[in-house]
Amino acid sequence: MTDPSPSDAPSGVSGLPARAAALDLLAAALSGRSGLDEGLSHSSLAALAARDRAFARALVMAALRHLGPIDAALQARLKKPPPERVVNVLRLGLAQLAVLNTAPHAAVGASVDLVAKQKGGETFKGLVNAVLRGFTREPVVLDDADLLAPSWLYARWRAAFGVEAARAIAAAIAAEPATDLSFKDPARAAALAAELDGEVLPGGSLRTERRGDVAAWPGFAEGDWWVQDASAAIPARLLGVGPGQGVLDLCAAPGGKTLQLAATGAAVTAVDRSPQRLKRLAENLARTGLSAETVGVDAATWPDKRTFDAVLLDAPCSATGTFRRHPDVLWAAKPSDVAGLAAVQARLLDAAVSRLKPGGRLVYCVCSLEPEEGEGQVEGVLARHPGLALEPVAAGEGGTPAASVRADGALRILPQHLNGGTDGFYVARLRKS
Repeated sequence: MTDPSPSDAPSGVSGLPARAAALDLLAAALSGRSGLDEGLSHSSLAALAARDRAFARALVMAALRHLGPIDAALQARLKKPPPERVVNVLRLGLAQLAVLNTAPHAAVGASVDLVAKQKGGETFKGLVNAVLRGFTREPVVLDDADLLAPSWLYARWRAAFGVEAARAIAAAIAAEPATDLSFKDPARAAALAAELDGEVLPGGSLRTERRGDVAAWPGFAEGDWWVQDASAAIPARLLGVGPGQGVLDLCAAPGGKTLQLAATGAAVTAVDRSPQRLKRLAENLARTGLSAETVGVDAATWPDKRTFDAVLLDAPCSATGTFRRHPDVLWAAKPSDVAGLAAVQARLLDAAVSRLKPGGRLVYCVCSLEPEEGEGQVEGVLARHPGLALEPVAAGEGGTPAASVRADGALRILPQHLNGGTDGFYVARLRKS
């Protein structure tokens, strides 16, 4: 990845406002769950010109995707850690030097200016200058897969998937992903692929290397497509629903799977407890011209007594499988999150089973790489509900990578299972007798 071209570079001599916004965004991203999303609406970022916002975001993403190796390199040069704000200035400075290939004088000079603007930062100008100039003399490569993930998560992946697979997962953290799209009308895929400079993947998703504001891309305003990772598009396809069938989409917002189901002609009821996320779902439905009933309620306590031909549950989870676009999730997650979310998932799974008509299908999925949130949950729901059975998924079905099919017919999709990468998912299809 290279620094933005002159036409896209930050305004001003040193690009200090853009880098200051990047500093705020990095701090937000590392502050906890949803930190990056909240940081993107920070006033310091919103006040920038579009090209400066793009630079700030690219800088933060470069730092987050290489945070483990960056921190290892900094720790080797710091006798004692300075305040966190100063560490973040150094992280951004090294990301510019080693990832974005920013001119050394610009990266170092701007970082020194940036730290001077922080409270008490004048004291650390010499430190920032010395550390970053050291990296210009002895450049570092930030691609050690063993350092790219937090150590506790990496240990879990090695235990769950083996050393080789875990290293392949971690290596994907550093890569900037392409954009995947799902279509309202699959018959338009070939034409839109030509317009968007993309390729149609197995299953029907389109992948494009195009960058920039997706709202300006061909077909967006017309509602022809929506952004959805190729892995995230598989669960809805596996339900196999069609016109006239009643489908319940639990934890539905922001609505990619709801749109998929509605596009089949099924009668879709989308349930989510977040009013803000349901608003986004409604906006997506309006843009695409698709329709679904939306209900704002906790899916586990929804008092409606209806049952459905099919139920899709994309449960709340640690989201560790989404690190390609959201690398902050790896650094915001804590070991206790997995256990806490597993209890929520079990409660929602029981609610989903109660909504199924006899003979109905349930697809359960999580964008998590953690077995307790995937394999463990399905083992538990099968034990609690004797009338429920796994319905195996075949390789290729719905775009399923062959390497993702487990012996029991459920899916464990790893990022390396699709050329160019994909989100990590667990998906299981079950049928009620």
